[in-house]
Amino acid sequence: MADTQPSTVPVPASPGPGAASLSGLAMKRRGPVAVWLGLTLITLGIYQLVWYFKIHKEIQEFDRRQDLKPGGSVLVLIFLGWTLIAPLISFRNSGRAIAEAQRAAGLPVTCSPATSMWLTFVFGLNVWYMQRQLNLVVDAYPGAAPGTSVSLAA
Repeated sequence: MADTQPSTVPVPASPGPGAASLSGLAMKRRGPVAVWLGLTLITLGIYQLVWYFKIHKEIQEFDRRQDLKPGGSVLVLIFLGWTLIAPLISFRNSGRAIAEAQRAAGLPVTCSPATSMWLTFVFGLNVWYMQRQLNLVVDAYPGAAPGTSVSLAA
């Protein structure tokens, strides 16, 4: 047993700091069409802002290495939406955060920040696209309830 303890102690000691940073909270699976069209139309666009806040918060809780500001992201859409450039940059940064979440889940990165940005001009399909890409991360942890701890692959 004395031999087991020394060999066991170094193994947790090296991944210990990494293990703490390599876990996060599972995200919620949402229907891409409901997010993109259904709930957004019913709430006259308000749900899209709520959704944008929630996904940024969930990505940040999933991978704490990402420095996201959920409130700031929504404020950009509300107060700088008229500029057109600021929301496009925000959507691109959201696509980048989703790609990083896919990488952290051990998935091949399929989310393109440029696509997240440019699909805005195609009937606002960027919302549908980003939610589909986020659902891939959620599906990487089958059976994990939203908010439960999951381990990250990278």
